[in-house]
Amino acid sequence: MSGGGVREETVIAPGRAPDRTAAGRGQGVGDPERLARAALTRVVEPGDEAAGRWLRECGPVELMRRLTSPEVADAAEALTGVSGQRLGGYRMRAAAADPERDLAAVASVGGRFVCPGDEEWPGQLDDLGDGRPVGLWVRGGPHLRMWALRSVAVVGARACTSYGAHMAASLGAGLAERGWVVVSGAAFGVDGAAHRGVLAAGGATVAVLACGVDVVYPRGHAELIGRIAEQGLVIGELPPGAHPTQSRFVLRNRVIAALTRGTVVVEAQYRSGSLVTARCAQRLGRFTMGVPGPATSGLSAGVHELLRGEGVLVTDAAEVVELVGEIGDLAPARRGPLLPRDLLDPVAALVLESLPARGAVGARDVARGAGTTPDDALGKLYELHSLGFVERRGEGWQLTPGPVQHANARRGGP
Repeated sequence: MSGGGVREETVIAPGRAPDRTAAGRGQGVGDPERLARAALTRVVEPGDEAAGRWLRECGPVELMRRLTSPEVADAAEALTGVSGQRLGGYRMRAAAADPERDLAAVASVGGRFVCPGDEEWPGQLDDLGDGRPVGLWVRGGPHLRMWALRSVAVVGARACTSYGAHMAASLGAGLAERGWVVVSGAAFGVDGAAHRGVLAAGGATVAVLACGVDVVYPRGHAELIGRIAEQGLVIGELPPGAHPTQSRFVLRNRVIAALTRGTVVVEAQYRSGSLVTARCAQRLGRFTMGVPGPATSGLSAGVHELLRGEGVLVTDAAEVVELVGEIGDLAPARRGPLLPRDLLDPVAALVLESLPARGAVGARDVARGAGTTPDDALGKLYELHSLGFVERRGEGWQLTPGPVQHANARRGGP
């Protein structure tokens, strides 16, 4: 997933009027709580469990009141578990928060703010406990909760190989064709390939960003993120204009894991951020899958380590759906090509195996090797002759030379 070098970003200029339909869809909580939660996304970092505990204990409106109260002692009385210096940082950011401005900014790019308690809120995010998002900033028309109910994460290395890009795109397209939503992080490499595979198949995809939803990161994916916002959803915990940092990329991964039914990792080194997503998925009781690669590839080392543990090996979308889908969503049976000799009855197969690789033998010798009577052996030899497996030579029988013999070589032979 995304790695270092997080300064390359672009803020999207407001380019269209607010989408009133999209913005009004999630009105499940009152305006004071919505404003308080929007403000808190400016105050606390993603995954801050101390702030999450405060939210659970006193609610967003009261928490903002305490953080902005001029009486520091009164605020500190309830907001325990952090140092005074850290609490001072919260208070400084709370004083500067302007939720009305942020809500107007996201609306200007066709976005909205979704809170816990809204009809559009994905309930599976509550599995994160005190580390769940304060709220989610969303761009795009589709209904976030409905899409998340049938979603799979596809993540992996930024500097992926052509094999990794091919597998990610193939998985994305295959899942889309089966009606599944593909969630990823819009980063270079596997993430981008998965999103593009879905879009090429006309499917549904969600990009979870580690910055504001009006910020394009990486800049090279401006067109891709724009397409996702038009055809799918772009979501994030951070308010409009917020820039990405290394820690925010790591914390973003927990949202990808919690939002989906399972996580597929395509190429990952031992310290890859995509393995953070997989481990989080495991802790949350989600399915964890990996696509194998060459044993000599460092980019597959992390995936192979995952597969040595609780991860499940998958090679295509059908196998992913078999794991995360409903009863009856079975992948097709895997088997090698059907050979003509596979259609032989058991006695004919034994007679065929009794013939030597070279030279001819009599029917009695064949019967002895096959454990049957000479008459039965002779009957099966004529049957095999009509099918092209054997030919007559004088008083004996031998395997047919050439391509037929090669295609139907004796079992266990060279």
